[in-house]
Amino acid sequence: MRELALKLTVLALLGLSCAHDARAQRATVRAQDFDRVAAQAEQARSANRVEEAIKLYRRAVSMRPRWAEGWFNLGTLLYDKDAYADAAAALGRAAALSPKVGTTWVMMGLCEFKLGRHAEALEHIQRGRKLGVSANPQLRHVMIYHEGLLLVGKGDFQRAQDTLGQLSEEGVESDELFMALGLSVLRLRFSELRAGGPALREIVGRVGRAEHLAAQKKFEEAQAAYERLAADFPKGQNVQYALGRFLLTSNEDERAVAALLREIENNPQHLLARLLIADTKLRLREFAAGLPYAEEAAKLSPRLPLARYLLGSLLLGAGQTARAVAELETAARLMPGEPKIFYALSNAYLRAGRKQDAERALATFARLREQNEGGDAFGRDVTGQAEGQASRPPKP
Repeated sequence: MRELALKLTVLALLGLSCAHDARAQRATVRAQDFDRVAAQAEQARSANRVEEAIKLYRRAVSMRPRWAEGWFNLGTLLYDKDAYADAAAALGRAAALSPKVGTTWVMMGLCEFKLGRHAEALEHIQRGRKLGVSANPQLRHVMIYHEGLLLVGKGDFQRAQDTLGQLSEEGVESDELFMALGLSVLRLRFSELRAGGPALREIVGRVGRAEHLAAQKKFEEAQAAYERLAADFPKGQNVQYALGRFLLTSNEDERAVAALLREIENNPQHLLARLLIADTKLRLREFAAGLPYAEEAAKLSPRLPLARYLLGSLLLGAGQTARAVAELETAARLMPGEPKIFYALSNAYLRAGRKQDAERALATFARLREQNEGGDAFGRDVTGQAEGQASRPPKP
């Protein structure tokens, strides 16, 4: 009996060993099959046999679903074939498997842009850009251009202008770039461009070219281009505003204010022109002169923190301390994360003899400034948060 039991044990062990060997052989065969298909897919891709490569990559990732590189290559091939939905799905698999590869996120964002999923596209392009993309300059330019377009569509015009301006700095030139840059400067959306006639298209393109020159630090040429445009289209939508804004960057404050006043004459409800005039007068310490424009801006947009901040700061400079405190307190409630407001509020409390409140406001300023690491919450456009041309109060 013992001998029989021993034989049965040996046979069982041999069976297990054989089964293990069979599984190992099958795994080896599958690995060899995968390696062969993956190599064929890469050869087809390198030879630009796109349809064949797509079929082979599909087969390869079905054999090894966690092959991130295969999903990425499949996604880029599908993108080149304009199969954006399938491409986005494949790139999504690649991103999930290798979430720190920036190029994958950017490519997925480009697919989503084509599919009209703009919020997702912007999020993924920006994530990929932050992670870092391949050294391919063409991909980088496409990424920046589409990020700029998406920011224009979102109404985040200042960030759009800053983003698109990077392409100008790098020497990229195209009519598409000029149009997008012009829209960001003029604070216009694509729907407004489509609704406008040929004159508006000309204005947008010329503003884009002028700003392109400015981004390349060709300031004299840029100013000449802006001035010709303002002469050709003196009542064009936001033309005088764009000229005034440019002149402010050149420290030509008096001429800038004159252009902004012409914009208000053309468009009596123009909020941004009033904000820039009020900001300029605050910087020049011409408090009484700036007050009417800040008052009007606050009436036009009573919940805009920048308008209430400018009004409060000008009131404080003009000696109207009680009103200044009230306006700055309102600004702080509307935007509790902006350090500049609390610095101005601490000065207003001191002027009002409220020492403890001043100390608390100053402590909040210090805490927020450290949290923001020098960031500026006012550096967002007024159509979404606040106009990008932020006020510049005295430094502490």
